[in-house]
Amino acid sequence: MAKMKDMIFATKILVVILLHFIVSTTASTSSINTKRALKNHSRVSVLYPPVQLHKYDDHVVVGNGIFSITIASPEGIVTRINYNGIDNILNDRNENSDRGYWDVNWSDPSDLKDGHLDKLTGKHLDIIVNNENQVELSFKRPWTFAQEKNHVSLNIDKRFVVLRGLSGFYSYGIFERLRGWPDVDIYQGRIVFKLQEKLFRYMAVSDERQRLMPTFEDREKGKPLDFPEAVLLTHPSNSRLQGEVDDKYQYSTENKDNRVHGWICSDPPVGFWMITPSNEFRNGGPVKQDLTSHAGPVTLSMFFSTHYAGPDLGMKFRDGEPWKKVFGPVFIYLNSVTTEESPLSLWDDAKEEMLAQTNSWPYHFPNSSDYPRAYQRGLVTGQLVVRDVGLAYANSAFVGLAPPGELGSWQEESKGYQFWTQTDEKGYFEIKNVRPGYYHLYAWVPGYIGEYMYQSIIYVLKGSKIRMGLLVHKPPRNGPTVWEIGVPDRTAAEFYVPPPNPTLMNQLYASQRTDSFRQYGLWDRYTDLYPDKDLVYTVGVSNYQTDWFFAHVNRHVGNKTYVSTTWTVLFDLEDVITGNYTIQLALASATNAEVQIRINGVGDASLVYTTKLIGRDNTIARHGIHGLYWLYSINVVHSHLRAGKNALYLKQTRGSYPFSGVMYDYIRLERPPRY
Repeated sequence: MAKMKDMIFATKILVVILLHFIVSTTASTSSINTKRALKNHSRVSVLYPPVQLHKYDDHVVVGNGIFSITIASPEGIVTRINYNGIDNILNDRNENSDRGYWDVNWSDPSDLKDGHLDKLTGKHLDIIVNNENQVELSFKRPWTFAQEKNHVSLNIDKRFVVLRGLSGFYSYGIFERLRGWPDVDIYQGRIVFKLQEKLFRYMAVSDERQRLMPTFEDREKGKPLDFPEAVLLTHPSNSRLQGEVDDKYQYSTENKDNRVHGWICSDPPVGFWMITPSNEFRNGGPVKQDLTSHAGPVTLSMFFSTHYAGPDLGMKFRDGEPWKKVFGPVFIYLNSVTTEESPLSLWDDAKEEMLAQTNSWPYHFPNSSDYPRAYQRGLVTGQLVVRDVGLAYANSAFVGLAPPGELGSWQEESKGYQFWTQTDEKGYFEIKNVRPGYYHLYAWVPGYIGEYMYQSIIYVLKGSKIRMGLLVHKPPRNGPTVWEIGVPDRTAAEFYVPPPNPTLMNQLYASQRTDSFRQYGLWDRYTDLYPDKDLVYTVGVSNYQTDWFFAHVNRHVGNKTYVSTTWTVLFDLEDVITGNYTIQLALASATNAEVQIRINGVGDASLVYTTKLIGRDNTIARHGIHGLYWLYSINVVHSHLRAGKNALYLKQTRGSYPFSGVMYDYIRLERPPRY
């Protein structure tokens, strides 16, 4: 059975590569070259019918014998997907403009009113490729100053591609600003598909995160909770969902893991999947979290957003800055099985298709000079080691190329492309398929604070191979460790995550330790555990896995009123060395928070540091375990300490709001070195 699955998977990869070769050869060549390609791959042409394009007054239909897609023209909005006996996979009770579309959220920085949602409706259709192996359509909308208040100041080019023999279609977009255009802030860009809710009830995001989902009407009949996205299901159409909480943010995923997600229909057994073969066009780096699929049923391809980061991750264009970026292609995959087979097997097939698509990246078929092919991209290799208390290989380190900046600037980068990989057990890395351009090389290593940045700018040329050699990361350290709390991995996952309020549960996470932080309302569980007095942690006695709450939040004192909290770390020192001690404070998240640090007293004289007001990533409310990373190396004069018992106080000063707070990644006290 295992060998058979391997053979099926290998065949899928071969077919994808074969088809991409055919369409790349035929996309812009003569019929002679087309015949030559089909002669070399006659088996593919015999097995699969040709792609056909039918053009009508207000729409086009593209089909390849496996499925067909209807797109409003020239708007470029998908209105119908016909597949496996289902006349329309999309929700045809919605308006045509609300079924399958691209959109962006934007605002005019000179206008204090709320932002705008632009569905990027096209004004002109161009047929880029139309042959028996590929149809590629371009729906364009040029921007003019006459549209300044109505549309985001971007030239829009939305592409849809159907290939011969593939059960699904591709979409990608080219966004462009010309020099001299007005200032604008752009916060989110995505593709949205809204499916038939009577057919698609089962959602899958990962092997562990899949379940029967509520309908849109179930949410409408439910009880709204602390924010609009969260609803308590009080009258669901399926009684098994009674009393559960539904919130789209409970299904968010890190970019590095957000490769395939979607929906399953049981009758007929059909799957609808969003496959993202590369993260190069997404924002915020490999561990930036974003939405996937959610109740509706809705499936998203999130290209960029400010989720789990805050508005600083938005793209801000000033002083007529020009810009261009290609988003995608992503692959919308359709699959089916016989009625004798389990519909859940569609998920396994979707994962195999995702691997086949990923292994085919970069694609050969996009007919745009803005999308470089494999031979036009570069390769960067090297080895990373860590010099901390000793020399060690940087095992499983994240290493990436991102636009030039400062340490950590890639976290708030949306305008450019990013290319990330992880090192092997000896720190070797290989960053493949890099677009030509200027980059800094960034890295961080699980188990160590801080991050690495290669100081010189790296210029990747077309087809270049750059060997970086041996790179040495020196994490921040001013002296030997006295004590530490947590694990420096940029998350709060190792700390205590409480069980949810039993009346506010999502049953999917009831028995999952790794994703238990995704439950609703955990911020109020701190008050349940510490109703009168705050958390006290004793070094050498307490266990951070059970005694350190995962988020430093405010206490609920009733009537929707919240007050700030102060945590205490008790520790002993045998003696005090003259000189500066250091507190290494790493935060995994911050939302409208200020952490004040005092030692051996709660008055102003004992204050050794304040972060001041930081963070707007909203991770606490959105059921995350990390947002943006913050690191502080804080000097502590030895006179603040004493031999024997000491107390360090961590006060989150910004009360009154339930979601204000921080998540600690790691805290370490270092003493001055002995010479």
